[in-house]
Amino acid sequence: MTALQAAPSYAFNINDHKLTGDDVSFTPSPNSSGMFEKGYPDTIVIHFTAGSNLASSVNVLTHPDSGVSAHFAVGRNGNIVQMLPTNQIAWHAGESHFEGRSGLNQYSIGIELDNAGQLKERSDGTYESWFGKVYEKSEVFEVRNNNQYAIGYWHKYSDIQVARTLALCKALCEHYKISTIVGHEEIAPTRKVDPGPAFPLQKFKELASHPERNGWEAELKETSTQREAHDQFQRDLTSPIMKIANVSASTLNVRKGPGASFPTIDNGLNKGEILKVLEKQGDWAKVSFTKVGWVNTAFIHEVTEKSPFKS
Repeated sequence: MTALQAAPSYAFNINDHKLTGDDVSFTPSPNSSGMFEKGYPDTIVIHFTAGSNLASSVNVLTHPDSGVSAHFAVGRNGNIVQMLPTNQIAWHAGESHFEGRSGLNQYSIGIELDNAGQLKERSDGTYESWFGKVYEKSEVFEVRNNNQYAIGYWHKYSDIQVARTLALCKALCEHYKISTIVGHEEIAPTRKVDPGPAFPLQKFKELASHPERNGWEAELKETSTQREAHDQFQRDLTSPIMKIANVSASTLNVRKGPGASFPTIDNGLNKGEILKVLEKQGDWAKVSFTKVGWVNTAFIHEVTEKSPFKS
């Protein structure tokens, strides 16, 4: 029986914009832009902390000089720390765009999950985070062939952590009429990779569409959320390091395939634009910006991005 299967059903309430329930605490953050405008928040943004533990991440998110904050942080044991009332704007999204809106902080609730993020394989068969912590294979989620995420190794979320986050999102959806749940990677695709492929984000998107539905916990008990996320991806050996690139040519055509014979997509790219490199074939790289297409690698400059975290 997994930790998720053994966990009780979680019920949260929101009173005066603060979460109440078992294993919920409040540690205030001074980092806010004031109150949401009327009608907001209407969106939830899911992040990972890329930190070593819940306490250290909460320290960053509540430090007056950090320049970042979030409404909630969820630990690997399921504990939840709220840092701002949910009627106040947090600083979690950064430069962000989604479906015609920019600056998602002013529309959204930010939830940070204690998770190391992307890992690097070591010669002894273990895996290392950007901050030097070592993880065993049982703690690692492997992606070997996928068009959306960097190929490599990612820290698994705990089942109880996912279940508690789902219950939290359900309470928020019902209280604030949330219509959209997204990952940070969706609103800042050239900068961020969280919550990454180990997180069952699609299940959360379904919750936003049908918050009135009951039985979400039961559905999760039927199958491990890690297995559900795992099965979305084919596996194939490759490098674990995330690559980003910027356009070095004055203008650059983006094509539908890896070759000059493929048709172009829209108006192309301009010098300095930032891209996420998804895949390479010979002299061509499949890249993500606001869309996905192929560019000649002679006209981009690749950079290794070691840490996706804010701190």
